[in-house]
Amino acid sequence: MTDATRPHVPPDLSSIDALERGLASRGYLADRRLATAVFLALKLQRPLLLEGEPGVGKTELAKALAALLGRDLLRLQCYDGLEQREALYEWNYAAQLLHLRASEASGDAVRDAEAEVYQPRYLIQRPLLQALQAPAPGAVLLIDEVDRADEPFEAFLLEYLGEYQVSIPELGPVRAAVPPVTLLTSNRTRDLNDAVKRRCLYHWLDYPERERELAIVRAQVPDAGEALSAQVADFVQRVRAQPFANAFQRAPGIAESVEWARALVALDTVVLDPEVVVDTAGILFKQRDDVAALNHQLATELLAPEAA
Repeated sequence: MTDATRPHVPPDLSSIDALERGLASRGYLADRRLATAVFLALKLQRPLLLEGEPGVGKTELAKALAALLGRDLLRLQCYDGLEQREALYEWNYAAQLLHLRASEASGDAVRDAEAEVYQPRYLIQRPLLQALQAPAPGAVLLIDEVDRADEPFEAFLLEYLGEYQVSIPELGPVRAAVPPVTLLTSNRTRDLNDAVKRRCLYHWLDYPERERELAIVRAQVPDAGEALSAQVADFVQRVRAQPFANAFQRAPGIAESVEWARALVALDTVVLDPEVVVDTAGILFKQRDDVAALNHQLATELLAPEAA
């Protein structure tokens, strides 16, 4: 039996510890506070708003949770100018027009024909509507980087977040048969409306402490040796801490730590040295000034043993 045909076994979600173990089995190492927030979101059937710096694992949590629950992951990527029709639905105007023309040719009443074109079969579903109408066991909906959307779009989300339903003028309200597991992420480029926050549970996802970051690197990059994994975790932790943090505009996240470890393995690196750090700075940092700031001297200082 292949993975595609093997029936999904419902995960053990009876406790926070069980949820932690389940996420770990999917490659996501959550701390206790995050696991508690996810556990309560599942038990209370409430959306979960995750805020934090880019690269700390917000999107990856949705992927791991969907895999754990055996649900389809639906992703709505937000951006400035995102419209309701791109998030919820739009009518298939071409199919509607063909139906009207066919009705006219057959002599059907115009009023009846117009009523028939506003039927669910002419809807093009977008992520929100797909999530509401997903069959059991339901879907996981990721509303990614909601802070990039504008305030009118936040107002549009309120009905969905508060009641797991949306209103389609021609059809009326559409309610979820199975409430979707809903995660919203924000990089906090701006403050979200309080009405959105009130409808969600909230968790601030911070950079991990050294031991958890090391465990993540080891889990995601098993080909990296023990010494190299430890050096990667130590280096990134020092970059984020004072006095070195002031040298950079944006600290690397967990995603960059993992990608850097993979790059170092690809370069057959056994032990970090200033040269390889400078050569691979573009993996840790995505800003030109940050890449330039990580020169040979600063790399040497970051790799130097901490004073006792």
